[in-house]
Amino acid sequence: MSTQFTKRNPWLWIPTLYFVEGIPYFLVNNISVLMFAKLGVPNGQMALFTSLLYLPWTVKFFWSPFVDILKTKRWWILSMQLVMSLAFILLTLTMPHPDAALIASGQTPMSLFTFTLILFVFAAFASATHDISADGFYMIAQDSSSQAAFVGVRSTFYRLANVFGNGVIVAVAGILENKTGNIPLAWQLTIGGSSILLTLLTLYHTFSLPKSPDDVERVYDGSSSKVKEIFANFGATVKTYFRKPGVWLAIIFMLCYRLPEAFLIKMCTPFLVASREVGGLGMQTAEVGVAYGTIGVIFLLLGGILGGLLASKIGLKKSIWLMAACMTLPCLSFVYLAVFLPTSFVTISICIAIEQFGYGFGFTAYMLYMMYFSEGEFKTSHYAFCTCFMALSMMIPGMFAGFLQEALGYKGFFWMVIVCCIATVVVTFFADKRIDPAYGKKQIEK
Repeated sequence: MSTQFTKRNPWLWIPTLYFVEGIPYFLVNNISVLMFAKLGVPNGQMALFTSLLYLPWTVKFFWSPFVDILKTKRWWILSMQLVMSLAFILLTLTMPHPDAALIASGQTPMSLFTFTLILFVFAAFASATHDISADGFYMIAQDSSSQAAFVGVRSTFYRLANVFGNGVIVAVAGILENKTGNIPLAWQLTIGGSSILLTLLTLYHTFSLPKSPDDVERVYDGSSSKVKEIFANFGATVKTYFRKPGVWLAIIFMLCYRLPEAFLIKMCTPFLVASREVGGLGMQTAEVGVAYGTIGVIFLLLGGILGGLLASKIGLKKSIWLMAACMTLPCLSFVYLAVFLPTSFVTISICIAIEQFGYGFGFTAYMLYMMYFSEGEFKTSHYAFCTCFMALSMMIPGMFAGFLQEALGYKGFFWMVIVCCIATVVVTFFADKRIDPAYGKKQIEK
């Protein structure tokens, strides 16, 4: 390795790189939901269009090989950070300001935010591409011992981005709402602050990211041989994936195991801020940032950690039913909230913590199952394919969640979520039959 590279301390770039990886994802997929809800967009339209923003993460597998051969990973990282920064700056400058009466009516048309959605789409594709390049750069810019040493650091800072995005950013938006009395302005300033942060981190990475001798462009002088090879390998990867034993059961499992949560997560924050007259809890935006974006996320992470520890002790097969139960039963906490409409912040926070802990604990089985199914010759590529189905499992239910909520009301909607738990039980029953009892013990990965 070059002298320049060996002298670059990983602490100078790995924490900020994975923090930047998380922020745009949560802005696009989580914070946009609450923002549009607060701006008075009906739940049906809001859920449909924000769910479609998952699409880049669903299909990123298809262009990931070309990120590997065109330009360098460092170039892709910096370019995508620049695109994301510019997208959020433009979003800030062009955000519409519906009047207070239209917002209060809850009938703000999503068509008013057409350009906003286009910019979110650009940011989403850039973020998905950034994920590919950042993970590749992590592996080639360090030796194996450094990779192992910093795997926990990258996970931690990605999770901190979750807390920052869903907690701090939302809380700031809520404070600005109260201080300005102008909801559109509050969110405009919040997104503007986020864009400034991303821009500063992009500038920082221009100087802090190392230049590894292994990070090179693999296509030179217009040569197409490498591209043809990539297409051939891609075709082989797809063929072998769909010829794996039990592939259709695995796909159905990946699409249905999280079905209750896929519906619930899309309507969770709109329910928390909706007025009590329409069946919501009427919480302030800043309160949502603390209860759901901070306390909830902490318990989500805690559940994931404990789930991993359990699976490493007893394996996936012995833990999958307990994890499936934790994926489903805590959804009852939102039925309780919708039926009794408590006003206590502590009570609401406890219910959110229970549901998020259960989801984090139960999600461990899902991640392990994807790793288990991906074992074989094309392990990395097949796992990437599984993550596409993982994103699809959230996108499709989310597209219809808002329309179902409008038809059923919040109380009826959360009861429907409980009914969807049957899908989790059924796919777990069939998947359990094909799992190796030894798999998962002492081999937990991120």
